[in-house]
Amino acid sequence: MAVFTDVSTQQAQALLDTLALGELQALKGITAGIENTNYFVTTARDGEPHEYVLTIFERLSFEQLPFYLELMRHLARKGVPVPAPQPDAQDRILHTIAGKPAAVVDKLRGGHQLAPDQFHCEQVGAGLARMHLAGQDFPLHQDNLRGLPWWRETVPVVLPHLTPEQAALLQAELAFQEQLAPSAAALPRGPIHADLFRDNVMFDGLPGRERLSGFFDFYFAGVDSFLFDLCVCLNDWCIDLDSGRLDEQRATAFVKAYESVRPLTGAEHRLLPGLLRAAALRFWISRLWDFHLPREASLLKPHDPTHFERVLRERIAKPWHALESLP
Repeated sequence: MAVFTDVSTQQAQALLDTLALGELQALKGITAGIENTNYFVTTARDGEPHEYVLTIFERLSFEQLPFYLELMRHLARKGVPVPAPQPDAQDRILHTIAGKPAAVVDKLRGGHQLAPDQFHCEQVGAGLARMHLAGQDFPLHQDNLRGLPWWRETVPVVLPHLTPEQAALLQAELAFQEQLAPSAAALPRGPIHADLFRDNVMFDGLPGRERLSGFFDFYFAGVDSFLFDLCVCLNDWCIDLDSGRLDEQRATAFVKAYESVRPLTGAEHRLLPGLLRAAALRFWISRLWDFHLPREASLLKPHDPTHFERVLRERIAKPWHALESLP
């Protein structure tokens, strides 16, 4: 995990007092994530234990954060299972700890499903579509900060660290996405999660009967095409992790479940292969950046960037059209 900011029990208790969340019982760093500092927080209130997640934001500013936190509050009020930010007496959900922006949110029940099958993919696909529909009337706007403009800025920074073959692939794919961008910009859009990997989803229940209990970690969210969000999910939930190959059975189930809530347009179906490549490119670039230009942290283990290089090569070599697989 990345712990960029150490938080004392006294600091944590002071924030809990502001939010009237009870007496601190436990404060434990979360062993995942490389963007923010995260802690599990257990409190005692009215004789009962309560569990939360404390996040200290290391890259996002006080000015950027209202979009993310208000989106989570908006979705929670719409019945989407996401962690609700905890307000203070003035209904403010953006706080300060150790001089940095912070938030405290509900902890979701259950655990991750890191080896998903069709059953799990169907639940996430339908839940993603419901989230997209629920966010359509969200009044705030912020672009996807890891979209095409960020790719343009970051590719020149990581190129010196690549082999000639890797550099050629990265530059060629960026050029391809530049050509695709006008068509992608015309697709249905709204707030998207943009990072809904297996470790950002929780399931609860007995093995084999788990039910989706929520989506979390919305701190890469932004306004972009809903299809891009879907493709981010397909590139994680529906692949063989070792090879990056798409598992077409899981992918078909995921898209079918999504379309049971929000049917894709013809243009979305046509652009799906290209946006699967875009989603792979986005995470290859960000992992290259984290790997080759790391920040200091108490505990930091950047993700292997070659994983999404493999995924991108697979998406280029074997374009997938959902319409060819759907019954």
